[in-house]
Amino acid sequence: MPTRRIVLAGALASLAAPALLRSAAAQVQPFTVLLDWFVNPNHGPIIVAEELGYFREAGLAVRIVPPADPNDPPRLVAAGRGDVAVSYPHTQIEQAVQDIPTMRIGALVDTPLSTIMVLADGPVKKLADFRGRKIGYSISGIETALLHTMLASEGVKPTEVETVNVNFSLSPALLTKQVDGVIGAFRNFEPFQIEQEGSKGRLFFLEEHGVPPHDALTFAANRERVRARDPRLSAFLRAVERGALYCTNNPEEAWKLFVRNNKSLNDVLNRRAWSASVPRFAHAPGALDRARERRFAEYLHANGIIARVPAPETYLAELA
Repeated sequence: MPTRRIVLAGALASLAAPALLRSAAAQVQPFTVLLDWFVNPNHGPIIVAEELGYFREAGLAVRIVPPADPNDPPRLVAAGRGDVAVSYPHTQIEQAVQDIPTMRIGALVDTPLSTIMVLADGPVKKLADFRGRKIGYSISGIETALLHTMLASEGVKPTEVETVNVNFSLSPALLTKQVDGVIGAFRNFEPFQIEQEGSKGRLFFLEEHGVPPHDALTFAANRERVRARDPRLSAFLRAVERGALYCTNNPEEAWKLFVRNNKSLNDVLNRRAWSASVPRFAHAPGALDRARERRFAEYLHANGIIARVPAPETYLAELA
């Protein structure tokens, strides 16, 4: 190419570059994600998607916000003060019954995490051993229902155990033997927490003792935005899917990305929690199993958590 053409081409490129940058910037839209808790390994796909630029490639400038109160995020989304909230399946079903305008648009962790945990060297070897003993819990209603279902699977009646509200202090209550077991211990965190204190735990899994399988963490969005097919919601889920698959395929590299801007989490406990969390990330966050959702809603109704089973179209969405 003659020199004059090279110079002309370079000049045209330099003129076009700012316009292209302005166009790309205009296409990136703000998007607020409200977490359910402070940043922890459960949020891996979200953090990794942000670190790898997947959200920006999807046209989103994502702001990740931990809550001041874990109960706030779904209600803030319902009020239009956030785009997506990390939530819980029972919360979304309860809110549907209360006609709070949020919908489940996907899952972050698509297996249960909660367990009953006891000390491995303690007196409880099977759930039937809880007769006459104490069990700690943090959230009345849902946790006591889960507990009673699990105990009933081995013939233990609610009146045969004493429940104690330990106010989210699960591991300390167990280690100091205030209780003989706790309901609500996450299988990807609390066992490692008590191991750091020199003890070992034994876990009883919800889904193996009468509780229908369900997601642990879901994504909630404003009902009107879902019904209006806000394209940012689908873009968000696609980016989270890329983040989850990257975590699955590259767990060590993903861990480094996860702690890069969360240095306080770079310790042995969270590293072990990360390894236990990666297999539980939803590989298809936007997928919806309506029959599975229905079974869990019916379970909540049968156990008095909700007054009725809500119509699926009021709280379940599958975005293209």
